[in-house]
Amino acid sequence: LILAPFLPVHETPELASFRAHQVTSPTTTMPNAREQLAQVTKIVADTGDLDSIRELKPEDATTNPSLILAAVSNPKFADLVDEAIKSAKGDTLDEKVSDATDRLSVAFGTEITKLVPGYVSTEVDARLSFDVQGTIAKANKILGLYAEKGVPKERILIKIASTWEGIQAAKQLEAEGVKCNMTLLFNFYQAVAAANAKATLISPFVGRILDWYKANEKKEYTHDEDPGVLSVRKIFDYYKKHGHNTIVMGASFRSVGEVLALAGCDRLTISPALLTEMAAMTDEVPLKLDAAAAQKQDIPAVVADENAFRWQMNEDAMATEKLAEGIRKFAADLNKLEGIVKGKMS
Repeated sequence: LILAPFLPVHETPELASFRAHQVTSPTTTMPNAREQLAQVTKIVADTGDLDSIRELKPEDATTNPSLILAAVSNPKFADLVDEAIKSAKGDTLDEKVSDATDRLSVAFGTEITKLVPGYVSTEVDARLSFDVQGTIAKANKILGLYAEKGVPKERILIKIASTWEGIQAAKQLEAEGVKCNMTLLFNFYQAVAAANAKATLISPFVGRILDWYKANEKKEYTHDEDPGVLSVRKIFDYYKKHGHNTIVMGASFRSVGEVLALAGCDRLTISPALLTEMAAMTDEVPLKLDAAAAQKQDIPAVVADENAFRWQMNEDAMATEKLAEGIRKFAADLNKLEGIVKGKMS
């Protein structure tokens, strides 16, 4: 299962629909919604499933412990799991389990690099979210494992939770030439601090922001009122106005409408199900985010030092709760993944 051509393609209803649409759509008709979006935004696949990535042909791909956990549970990836376990190093069982889990994430990431031309994101242990030096050490270990497989560090984005400590780790890593993807980002000041740290990319979680507001405000939102959509638009405009090079990549979408409300964003990471749904749509996709227009706006610069960052997060119940919840969930899924690996080792 090391060489991508030998990976079997298991047809899902979504992939069957996507392929049928590709075959039957007349070339003279209007491009489908996914094709229109791709003209103004780089599309990233939010999945660890190799078959879906091969079928959908995105620019980049993102993974996280939850996606790797789902993939590992599939018997078709047993060879990747077995190889990671066989290669694991450490003096104790726990050390070997941790090493095998890192190798497993890198094994999936390595296969993905064969299927996409751009970046592949690999997540640092969420349990290190408040540990600057621990995050840096883990990032360098991940890149070392990729190097063993012949994957250059320029192809990899190290995903780090957007805590203050995570952003400081990213600042040091970026200064050393390591590209970082700041994930679990819910607040404007997280985005400004990440840009100040010269992070390569941020991943604002659009759908999870919407989830919180729907649950707490007890109301429904149109896509142009969606708090997650508005958050990304605000960050995008600020970055373009003030010349920040950090890439804005919206993530965690709940619907196609939410995705298309951010047409023009630098990148959007989208699930295979939503990518397939867009491939079957012929609606016109208007531009929603425009860098040139943002540069003409009157948007003052803000200070996002540690004091401002911590105070603004304290004042933002949604961001505080969702960041903590996201870290706990990724940590829990990593614990489950390690449990699977430990069970196979024992």
